[in-house]
Amino acid sequence: MKKITAAAILALALPASAALAAETPQGIGKGDVLLRVRVIGVLPSHTSGGVLPSLPNEHIKTSSSAAPEVDITYMATDNIGFELIAGTTKHHVSGRTGTTGAIGKLLSSWVLPPTLTAQYHFNPKGAMRPYIGAGLNYTIFLNEKASKSLKTAVGPTNVHLSDSFGWAVQAGIDVDISPKVFANLDVKYIDLDTTARLRTTAVGTQRSRVHVDPFVVGVGLGFRL
Repeated sequence: MKKITAAAILALALPASAALAAETPQGIGKGDVLLRVRVIGVLPSHTSGGVLPSLPNEHIKTSSSAAPEVDITYMATDNIGFELIAGTTKHHVSGRTGTTGAIGKLLSSWVLPPTLTAQYHFNPKGAMRPYIGAGLNYTIFLNEKASKSLKTAVGPTNVHLSDSFGWAVQAGIDVDISPKVFANLDVKYIDLDTTARLRTTAVGTQRSRVHVDPFVVGVGLGFRL
């Protein structure tokens, strides 16, 4: 009787153990596709100077911004993946000193910065997976508009921000919550420079080289597709 009972318990336990093992996070591997949804903060790290030719000693700055972002990663091997991000944020360029500082906000623009990075994932089969990456960024500026305060100061103004091509580096970590869902923390630094051009009836065409060079800090959830 004891033998029969033990055999019955074993027969019941084996499928349960197999099911539990199937539910245990298994990390990532070659061929996996990872989708992450984050909230990001875009934090410019530099101010810019020289509104040329009229105000060479002026300094201007770019505002920080927050927005949702989506990225997708394809794992080419267990350790190496390629990530493409997509998101857009709105930023303001404002004066810091002198005449432009008195005006305040000069212009606004939407920013679309698609970035492709190659990543190396440490501990790919673990529940906690740090990674580093490096790649390229192409930033597109959209719907640039002069501010009301600038138009009040110098009259009707046309503004334009040149697109930017640069490099990017990143570091982050994925932490499993379930077999298909994980938490993510990611930090990027993007080499992003643009030339702001302002055409006014009062002072003609003015230009300034704007060094944005933001840190992009993101936190969110990821999904194994």
